Amino acid sequence: MIHADSSKHRFSSPAFRLRKHADYQRVYKSSRKQFGTQMSYFFLLRSPLGADGHARWDADPEAARVGLTVGKVMGKAVDRNRIKRRMREAVRSQLSLIHLPVDVVLHPRRSVIDLDFEALEREVGAVFRAIQRTVAKQAAVLPQTAD
Repeated sequence: MIHADSSKHRFSSPAFRLRKHADYQRVYKSSRKQFGTQMSYFFLLRSPLGADGHARWDADPEAARVGLTVGKVMGKAVDRNRIKRRMREAVRSQLSLIHLPVDVVLHPRRSVIDLDFEALEREVGAVFRAIQRTVAKQAAVLPQTAD
C-alpha cells in the first residue's frame, strides 16, 4: 500500500529514529535533562563525523532523529505500547519543526496515556520548538569558537 503523505514514513524510517543503545547513551552523557509539561527530554546536536573521524553512514546528516523510552514503571505492556504509539504519531506530525541534525530522546509521563491527542501534539511541538531554538543558538556559536 502506497501512502500519498510521505510524512507518515518520516518517523518510522530507521534514518529518523534512534535505534542503537550507543546513540541513546551518547545523548544521555552529553546533555542535561530538560522538562516539558507532559515529558522530559534530552537532546544533542549531532556531528556529521562518527567517533572514528569518518562520515556517519547510519543517519541522514541533515535530519533529526528521535528516540522514545517508556519504562516498566509506566504500566503494563499494553499501556506502554499505547503510550509509544501515541508518542510516535505526535512526533511524526511535529518532526518538521526541527531543521538541524539533532538527536532527541523523549521520556513521556504516564499522564500521556489519557491526554487529549491535540494536547499531546502541542506538547511535542513545544518541546521541538525549544530544542530548535537551543540547537540553533549552539550551532551559531560553534563556527565562531573554531576561529
